[in-house]
Amino acid sequence: MNELHSGFHQLGHSGLKVSRLCLGTMMFGKQTDEATSRRIIDQAFEQGVNFIDTANVYNGGASEEVVGRAIAERRDDWVVATKVGSPMGDQSLPHRRGLSRKHMHKSVHDSLARMGTDHIDLLYLHREDHDTPVEEYVATLGDLIRHGLVRHFGISNHRGWKTAEIVRACDQLGVDRPIATQPLYNAVNRQAEQEVFTAAEHFDMAVVPYSPLARGVLTGKYAPGEKPGADTRAGHQDKRMMETEWREESLVVAQKIADHARSRDIEPAEFALAWVMNNDLVTSAIVGPRTEAHWDSYIRALDIELTEEDEALVDSLITPGHASTPGFNDPAHFVSGRYPRS
Repeated sequence: MNELHSGFHQLGHSGLKVSRLCLGTMMFGKQTDEATSRRIIDQAFEQGVNFIDTANVYNGGASEEVVGRAIAERRDDWVVATKVGSPMGDQSLPHRRGLSRKHMHKSVHDSLARMGTDHIDLLYLHREDHDTPVEEYVATLGDLIRHGLVRHFGISNHRGWKTAEIVRACDQLGVDRPIATQPLYNAVNRQAEQEVFTAAEHFDMAVVPYSPLARGVLTGKYAPGEKPGADTRAGHQDKRMMETEWREESLVVAQKIADHARSRDIEPAEFALAWVMNNDLVTSAIVGPRTEAHWDSYIRALDIELTEEDEALVDSLITPGHASTPGFNDPAHFVSGRYPRS
């Protein structure tokens, strides 16, 4: 392993040390075949990456299977993160999602079996659960940690107040606090800066953001007002991209950022990723390559140093703490606060 490109940074208040890039594997096992996935994993390791992120829900478990086989010979050199809580299998059945004790135990054992390992280094709660008492799933995490199945836990897509509730429950029940939070964060959606980053700093948690390229919008390949290419994620009408990133305002901003990056002889994707990592509160950024060429682009971002002018340019386009579209809400995330009487 060559540490030149990444170095290693402390993961929150834990003893884990991870690379500045985290290899995201959402595409592995479907869009990216196993042979290509393994080449990317091997190349990443040789370039100093030791942090890999998957989830039970990615491609119905295929991502975990591919990851497990690829890292088996050097399992102890990798920090492996996976997730629990998202819907799995037949959604008409009540215990196929969420953070109930029943579902969490089954999910963790299933993930361990798929990856062929005896422990998970970092288990994320994938999304907020508003049906299960926080004390139930925190206590369950404590059991899993004590039995050695899980080493540490983190949270993903959780708001600041929910983070505080989880920390409170940890302290009350004698469970180690979460060490990391995983929010969506990129130059056209800076909403995580308002609550997630500040809560993470207060509770000494690592921030490990996903979608630093806004699902490809920040690569500069989509022109405002034009139909996306048939071979692109937008061209395939990717459901999550259509719900979150595919907004005309974001396309306009992305084009301006791309023009600025190219004026500095930097590829737009590399600039966008470097911008995310230039936030001192970001410990490691998750990048999810579909191809080996994608990975080669991501690793180059580690060599880019941004200037005050670069930061000012992004600030002039997107107000800190906001998304490109006023009033934007992700439909997959819980919004509360108003219950009409009628």
